[in-house]
Amino acid sequence: MNWPRRSFAPSRTKATPRPPQSKSNPSRRSSKGRDLLGVAQTGTGKTAAFALPLLHRLGKEPGKPDHRRPRALILAPTRELAGQIHDSLRTYGRYLGLRCGVVFGGVSIRPQIKMMSQGVHILVATPGRLLDLMNQGHVMLENVEVFILDEADRMLDMGFIPDVKRIVKNLSSRRQTVMFSATMPKTIEGLAGTLLQDPVQVEVAPTATTVEKVEQRVLFVEKGKKRALIGELMNDEAIKRVLIFTRTKHGADRVAKHLQSHGVETDAIHGNKAQNARQRALDAFRNGEIRALVATDIAARGIDVDGVTHVINFELPNDPESYVHRIGRTARAGAAGIAISFCDLEERAYLKDIEKTIRQSVPVFEDHPYHSVEIANDPGTTKRSPQKQRGQRYRNPENFHDPRRPSKPSHASHANSANNQRKSNGGQRSSRRPSGRAA
Repeated sequence: MNWPRRSFAPSRTKATPRPPQSKSNPSRRSSKGRDLLGVAQTGTGKTAAFALPLLHRLGKEPGKPDHRRPRALILAPTRELAGQIHDSLRTYGRYLGLRCGVVFGGVSIRPQIKMMSQGVHILVATPGRLLDLMNQGHVMLENVEVFILDEADRMLDMGFIPDVKRIVKNLSSRRQTVMFSATMPKTIEGLAGTLLQDPVQVEVAPTATTVEKVEQRVLFVEKGKKRALIGELMNDEAIKRVLIFTRTKHGADRVAKHLQSHGVETDAIHGNKAQNARQRALDAFRNGEIRALVATDIAARGIDVDGVTHVINFELPNDPESYVHRIGRTARAGAAGIAISFCDLEERAYLKDIEKTIRQSVPVFEDHPYHSVEIANDPGTTKRSPQKQRGQRYRNPENFHDPRRPSKPSHASHANSANNQRKSNGGQRSSRRPSGRAA
């Protein structure tokens, strides 16, 4: 890779480029840079693949950053991933004289407004907060030379694609666009067709395949015995640093409390937690202060921690591509890792879909005290009912509204309701208290 190595921090520069980095080498393209579509597994070095060429390009003529007008924009689906990309940019380009900034929701917008007024060369953002800043006139995108969309498939899952399209409308047509995704569903192919012009396509591995060095196992267990099983597994000292996935936020809290009660240093991260709490938990996991981190799929985006020995799917995802993302949290940077999945009767169909997507069968591990022969013999043809899939559609965690929960009626609606009741009672006030209020 023909990088100017003197410009990059030696502590993070790789002597041997990994597949996404060598294949996206700017020396292979024109000097201005063609659009790029990259399909690569999680943990194969995608961040460096776009960060290093970007820094190389902007570092030639850094100049003074314009107020509110970045030269490069990187969109990421979650706060954690945006923060991870920002940290990598600052590390790789420490001596280049480029200013990098990051904006995301869940924290005060005022420091971000101040940062943009001073100007940055590279802006890393989540779509929701970026649109807020754009609508308030604090970010203008007409000077963006390079637009990078990371984790495009997760953007789709979280419902961000309409926001992405609104952002793209404000970009210059002369920009270079780079789009990375671990998987390539039909909708993302359509998005790529609208965003990219004659792109170079880089595919490091077949779509939706799993990292080769991840040893996968599935354990068939009844739903009510999963917590007992995970307690049993954590007695194994070989599980030194483990990331545990649940489908729901409340499920993550319950698993974390269960492990804490068994003496396992554990914390949880999910959308209900404040950004500072999530960052503290992630830092404690990265520093080895806690052994286990329980996470939902959304919160886990951006977890790039060395030495994760195991990933445990406490609950299988109903989206096979999420399985690929989950187990990619281990075996990063060429290391080996183990992915263990619990599968109850209602998840048997999910396992079947996963095996079809990853093009291989997941080996069954029976040597545990809670193995269920009934689940193992189930053909996996019965899908979980829609009622039991509640809470599994990814939404924007920065502006979340759950349609299952009725919104609180306004004071005006209360007044109208009371007036209508008095009319029906001949103008008399009802002696019965309104429902839902304490007596």
